[in-house]
Amino acid sequence: MRVIIEQDSGSVARRAAGFIAALLRSNPSCVLGLATGSSPIGTYQELIRLHRDEGLDFSRATTFNLDEYAGLGPDHPQSYRFFMQRQLFDHVNVTPDHTHVPDGLATDFAVSCAAYEARIRAAGGIDLQLLGIGSDGHIAFNEPGSSLASRTRLKSLVRETIRDNARFFGSEALVPRLAVTMGVGTILDARQCLLVAAGRGKAEAIRGMVEGPITASNTASALQMHPHVCVVLDEDAASMLERREYYRDAERCQLLLEAGERQALGLPVAG
Repeated sequence: MRVIIEQDSGSVARRAAGFIAALLRSNPSCVLGLATGSSPIGTYQELIRLHRDEGLDFSRATTFNLDEYAGLGPDHPQSYRFFMQRQLFDHVNVTPDHTHVPDGLATDFAVSCAAYEARIRAAGGIDLQLLGIGSDGHIAFNEPGSSLASRTRLKSLVRETIRDNARFFGSEALVPRLAVTMGVGTILDARQCLLVAAGRGKAEAIRGMVEGPITASNTASALQMHPHVCVVLDEDAASMLERREYYRDAERCQLLLEAGERQALGLPVAG
């Protein structure tokens, strides 16, 4: 797990967007897994800037979102389809038919969820999955106690998630109690995972995810089993990590390797 500690949330957004932009440039037909909530908004704003100012091309990419509230249609202002349109899709040249969000109005959720998994497989799988993390350590709507092998399914939300999301709906009473979500197993199938977090309110969850045991009580901790995970944090979100100085040292080495500065690392240089 590569842990990158940036100074602030703006730096987190720029660094995360840089990884996504690099993938789009090297593989314009890539498949992106996308997230909603407050965590990725800065990353989306930076991607929009890169599209506007530097011509970052989304036209051949395919996207799959992590989740959607059950009972909300795409035109509902709190639906995640509406969120993605407003926060990203309406501002870049993504092909509408290439964007996928779970169906919150499905009449048969078992069939709809199986079809969503099938569409991901038909697209060749997800190349990079963008993730946020809940204050209790959940990823997507895989609440504490979720199976770490779970697939896309209908999931009931815990009270803490309902309280956290009440600010978007105006009151807890208006927050849906169910959501369609990719499972932890579905997320782990992605070739790369990129998790972003900022703020002291995420620090305990981040500590559990990165340094704690792998447990269904913190579903993000399952990312420890993935071979290609990058976690981009601000100082506050990283504040409870016991080994944060090691992560800083490891990142300095990584950047030197990427720059070809082998001699600075004591490595042999090709003649």
